[in-house]
Amino acid sequence: MLTIFLQAQQGGSSSMMLIMMGVMFVGFYFLMIRPQMRKQKQEKTFQETLKVGTRVVLTSGLHGRIAQVQDDGFVIETLSGKLKYEKAAVSREFTEARFGDKAKAAADKTAEKKEIETEKK
Repeated sequence: MLTIFLQAQQGGSSSMMLIMMGVMFVGFYFLMIRPQMRKQKQEKTFQETLKVGTRVVLTSGLHGRIAQVQDDGFVIETLSGKLKYEKAAVSREFTEARFGDKAKAAADKTAEKKEIETEKK
């Protein structure tokens, strides 16, 4: 009789173990995977909305302004000249930490100046 109870108890623990594994997977998803996916999506939309004249900071720490927007990257104008970088090299966190809303305002002013200059020509 005792062996029957022990066998029944082992069967119950395996289902409990499966439930705990499922709970752990759901926990990992909501604590680690989902926030990472949200962060990647924000980074991608930030990189797609960048305009000419926006001040940015790259992941390597390089500061500059966007001189040209190309399909595969940006041409960044720095004090030492113009350099081409991939879009993934522009960091949203570093840019917002360094420039905040000033970067967006500067990009809008630069775009307005270029429109005025083209209208004059």
